[in-house]
Amino acid sequence: MTSRFLIRIHFVLLLLVASVATVSAKPNVLFIMTDDLNCDLGSYGHPLVQSPNIDRLADEGVLFENAYCNYPICGPSRASFMTGLYPEQNGVTVLRRMFRNYIPDAVTMSQHFMANGYTAARVGKIYHYDNPKGIGTDGHDDPASWNTKISPRGRDKEEEDKIFSLRPGSFGATLSWLAAEGEDEEQTDGIVATESIRLLREYAESEMPFFLAVGFYKPHTPYVAPKKYFDLYDPNQITVPEIPEGYWDTLPEPSRKSVTAFKNQIDLPEETARKAIHAYYATISFVDAQIGRVVNALEDLGLKENTIVLFSSDHGYHMGEHGHYQKNTLFENADRVPLILSGPGISQSGKRAQGFVEMVDFYRTLSDLADLSPPPVYVKGISQKPVLRNVSNPVRSNAFTQLINGYTLRTQNFRVTQWKNGAPDNLELYDRRKDPDEMVNVARNPEYEQELEYLLNALESRIVDATARPIGLAFTPPDPSDKGVQKTYD
Repeated sequence: MTSRFLIRIHFVLLLLVASVATVSAKPNVLFIMTDDLNCDLGSYGHPLVQSPNIDRLADEGVLFENAYCNYPICGPSRASFMTGLYPEQNGVTVLRRMFRNYIPDAVTMSQHFMANGYTAARVGKIYHYDNPKGIGTDGHDDPASWNTKISPRGRDKEEEDKIFSLRPGSFGATLSWLAAEGEDEEQTDGIVATESIRLLREYAESEMPFFLAVGFYKPHTPYVAPKKYFDLYDPNQITVPEIPEGYWDTLPEPSRKSVTAFKNQIDLPEETARKAIHAYYATISFVDAQIGRVVNALEDLGLKENTIVLFSSDHGYHMGEHGHYQKNTLFENADRVPLILSGPGISQSGKRAQGFVEMVDFYRTLSDLADLSPPPVYVKGISQKPVLRNVSNPVRSNAFTQLINGYTLRTQNFRVTQWKNGAPDNLELYDRRKDPDEMVNVARNPEYEQELEYLLNALESRIVDATARPIGLAFTPPDPSDKGVQKTYD
């Protein structure tokens, strides 16, 4: 029998098993995803950013201090955590590819819940969108992943002519912002919250177990939020990161290209940089308020006690660190993500987990917490359920991230990065005990020779695992000429 036939049989059997399960016993899932949010949050120790609703989630659940994306670009990251596969295993290694073209028979995370008796819905951005260009459309969605899908379009999209941008008329890949008129509910993310609350009401009435994916479009550029969120911050208190003169010359060429890719965002005047950071913080607080609306509704409708809540972002984000703005690097700023889980099966409320977690772990973790039948054998990742029961029981000793033709491994004390596999001059090593900002590359320092050798061996092992063909899943490799919109940093 073909692998495609076996996967279909697996899916049908899960549906049959689910049909005889007790509906009321199933825990729900509220999967909250933000876009381009780093760890600039109160619960992660940021001194300025006001995020009371996310902070409350942390008080009620487990906050992961060391959670990492597997690819610091929207499309590949989202396809990865939804399929439970690393980017080179599902074919999505550039922005706009759709994984069904390469693994047509994959059972996604939400499909796995559907096969176990759940209804699954998407509100907003879960798979890739051209943000903000694609707002109001289905973007690069996977229709098979949902019973219900809603793609809001709000006032922010209609008033793009009012938005300031470093490149006039361009918003998605450049610094741009607006302190908007009107109410939260008029903005696209306000509508995301409103529509999510409407679905929660329907689920509460029907008592149908649900997997509700709530995908906010912010704080992705353009940084648009009602004026009241800008008023939360005094621009004079905002510090603009600085880099030493000649810093970029200390980096291997591919790394230097990654942090200097956006030419119009290099060496920004301090006033412009401060305005951009101010707008980013305001937009975080706006998204936080919308998350609060959804979580409050969950409680008001009596669903909270039986709902697993996962909150995260598709990747991290630079706001001037390493002289760079936005994502697309293999530094901590772009690779680290906020991650909080709460709900049934999580007994460590208010605790912080120091062990490592990768976004590819979401699929197995949520399946395990919901006591579903095991996911398909090809699904990667490790369940973090043991950590959610005891934060002193880590299941990973490192975290792996890739970007185009580079790979990085984050361990407790180091970050090692290898560009163009095998090239001796394209290495980076950072001793995070002395250099938590990852500014001093010690790869050529003889004092670190043994550490570098050990870490490169560990990284190579992770590369082999993350690039191996999926077990039992038909895979058609992408056409090598399909570069998407992504630059190659070599």
